[in-house]
Amino acid sequence: MDIGLKGKTVVVTGGSSGIGLAAVRVFLEEGARVALCARGADRLADAEAELAGTFGADNVFARALSVLDKDAVASFAQDVGSRFGDCQVLVTNAGQGRVSTFADTGDEDWRDELELKFFSQLHPIRAFETMLRTSGAGSIVAVNSLLAYQPEPHMVCTSAARAGVQNLLKSLATEFAPDIRVNSILLGLVDSQQWQRRFDAREDQSQSRDDWYDALARQKKIPLGRLGDPHEAARAIAFLASPAASYITGARLEVSGGVSRFV
Repeated sequence: MDIGLKGKTVVVTGGSSGIGLAAVRVFLEEGARVALCARGADRLADAEAELAGTFGADNVFARALSVLDKDAVASFAQDVGSRFGDCQVLVTNAGQGRVSTFADTGDEDWRDELELKFFSQLHPIRAFETMLRTSGAGSIVAVNSLLAYQPEPHMVCTSAARAGVQNLLKSLATEFAPDIRVNSILLGLVDSQQWQRRFDAREDQSQSRDDWYDALARQKKIPLGRLGDPHEAARAIAFLASPAASYITGARLEVSGGVSRFV
């Protein structure tokens, strides 16, 4: 099925690894042009070189920056406009989780986490809003977490911030309509750099990666019996971003293997 992304310009934050990079690949496979950004310059350069070799240098543009740097994000948006002429899709994907309970989360930790979760949305959305509005098919897809609705006590700070972001996105879907659609995906456990780091730090170093992930899926009681693949999340992102979802805004799509308990 052609979902209508051919020739569109897509921006992906946090696009050098994991779900972000998988999304970049899916968009390019669908015929879109993609601008991606991430903090790590070396990893981003490697990703850009590989993508340009596969999909053509004219279709890929990368910039190393922090989404918390308002001026850097604004400059990136200007350069995307100069390079591609427009922007129809923004995928806000930057950010990671903080493992801490209420008792061991200090004031600065709260400030850092709230700033990261909110401004990783606000800075890119503000920078690309005008291009999205005038594109005739503006779409924002935010990568959020199931924690927004199903908080975990060992991630109290991140859970609260994720819930706030989900509320923000719902508000923007109303305020930006009909010019820009705003949707989100809610991630459960998806194989990522974060889970790879936790595997590397496991207590039982004799346990294989497959065995550790299988045990994790059982522990978390994931009905589908496994962690998700980044490309499974990426395909959900691409659908919500595309004209195939043209009558969908203010929605959330759960990508969790069925692990949620809320209705």
